[in-house]
Amino acid sequence: MLAFDAAGIDVAVLEVGLGGRLDAVNIFDADCAIVVSVDLDHQAFLGDTREAIGAEKAGIYRGGRPAICADSDPPKSLVAHAKTIGADLMLIDRDFGFVSEPRQWRYWGPRTNRNGLPWPALRGACQLGNAAACLTALDTLRDRLPLSAADLRAGLLTASVAGRFQVLPGRPLVVLDVAHNPHAARVLAANLAELPKSSGEVVAVCAMLKDKDIAGVMATLKHSFTRWHLATAEGPRAATAAELQTALGAAGTQAPAVLFSGVAEAWREACKNARDDDKIIVFGSFLTVAAVMREINA
Repeated sequence: MLAFDAAGIDVAVLEVGLGGRLDAVNIFDADCAIVVSVDLDHQAFLGDTREAIGAEKAGIYRGGRPAICADSDPPKSLVAHAKTIGADLMLIDRDFGFVSEPRQWRYWGPRTNRNGLPWPALRGACQLGNAAACLTALDTLRDRLPLSAADLRAGLLTASVAGRFQVLPGRPLVVLDVAHNPHAARVLAANLAELPKSSGEVVAVCAMLKDKDIAGVMATLKHSFTRWHLATAEGPRAATAAELQTALGAAGTQAPAVLFSGVAEAWREACKNARDDDKIIVFGSFLTVAAVMREINA
């Protein structure tokens, strides 16, 4: 925050790293807080049910301030905590939402409705819900942070997040995605299904950490790829490529898998053999995507 203050920024948007209640960003008294989704991850710290994790995530809410949830099935624990502290809870499909239309979409919320909005530049089926949550937050803060319709359109059309279904320019098509749990894997699978069909291969470059639900991720994505490049990520928490292969085999995939000692090697081999109509999908961990980004930028 000292760096933000020195830069004279108008708005700080902070992303929670783990849970909410005990995360470092929760030392700040936020003017508005958004919980986008609740699913199983970091169970050793947050609990092994959606209710337990929902309670932890609700820890970022503040009494008397906007508390937004874009999960269409909000845990009862999250709703109860918001009520207990007197937060202004706004739930998707109840207090705000969206309507998808050909080539555009509509937003409805507690303070305003917006028609003819452009599809977000961020790709993926979840992005309209995310965008609706953001518009709700901006509407609740508009007395302090006035934005024009042009500002909102520009934000939707230009927002980008590295490593979140990031599609790189050129051929073959390359997607970088930090998906590392079953929920994110389901989103990744849905997004891949929306990509243009081709006769080429769909190659996974995958490395994961051994404390993640590897079996759940593999089971979710077992039909998404025609070939797997499995690698051992850097660091003591990494699952070995052989461990990934075991989980993939248990999931029942029929696609062949090749093992590599490192992510960079798996990436280079995928690129060396790729044709223009192939797709290379890098996923499994922030470490996996970071290693490939270093290769791309080298």
